[in-house]
Amino acid sequence: MTDVDTGGGDRLALAVLTQYRMATTEQMHRVIAPGVRSEQTRRRLAKLREEGLIDRITLPRAGRLRVWFPTSYGVQIASEWPELRGRRPPRTVSDPTAARLRVGHQLTVTETALLFLEDARRRGELFRPLDWLPEVYHPIGGGEAVIPDAVLYYRHGPADGDGTMVRAFVEVDRATMGPERLAAKLLAYARLYHYVPTPPGRRRRTIGQPPVQEEWRKHYPLFPRLLFVLDGTGPAGVNTRLRALYGITADLALTAFLRNVLVVAASLADLRNHGPSAAVWRPIRNLDSRVVWNQPQA
Repeated sequence: MTDVDTGGGDRLALAVLTQYRMATTEQMHRVIAPGVRSEQTRRRLAKLREEGLIDRITLPRAGRLRVWFPTSYGVQIASEWPELRGRRPPRTVSDPTAARLRVGHQLTVTETALLFLEDARRRGELFRPLDWLPEVYHPIGGGEAVIPDAVLYYRHGPADGDGTMVRAFVEVDRATMGPERLAAKLLAYARLYHYVPTPPGRRRRTIGQPPVQEEWRKHYPLFPRLLFVLDGTGPAGVNTRLRALYGITADLALTAFLRNVLVVAASLADLRNHGPSAAVWRPIRNLDSRVVWNQPQA
């Protein structure tokens, strides 16, 4: 039997890597043990690697940066735990070659998650490491799907008191795709907002049959907010992508979606400097304003 500390840090470390896909040593330390010396985190990761549960690649930059990811065996073990049961397992990350090809985007997604986590800790609000769910599959018909970089669950208000649960889809863009492709993602989310699946064997609703609801209502009481996190360029590049998002808002297919769903964007630099709960988010329908993303909806 694998010697895993099921009561504490070993289990959390493997669960976090399984869910987040990849993280550096420093990122793992910020998640699982920010109050102790980083050497403890390094020893824990080395131990899990010896047991075959995780592995690493070393990037030839920044002092040979180590990036950790779960092995297939580690994913198998962690997926049986109640806190991860039913979650979608990582795609093709369980070997060094696949990890190396995805490392840039995946580490940025992990960093985004940590900024939300650290901000919630400072504010005393409830957002736990496993409340960040990467790559949740949402069908939109025709064999297509929306797969956000993450879905986050955040409770606004004191962690030990009454609060309001807010949810958001998170899209992290590192300027690796053109602004038009980024803006086209809005149309995909609008399709998800309206998508009503056709039950097998039924082409139309008949009298006495219950109405079929939108697919997303199976998972969320309200459609999650949509957060675009922009990185990979300076302010000019961020503004170019913001203008592309703004430009597509005139599309009639987005009218109802944008009226009912908060869609905002912010740079990763602003999240680092001010925190995700600050008024750094720009509504794509009004780029001159700034809002707080996690306020309860009216």
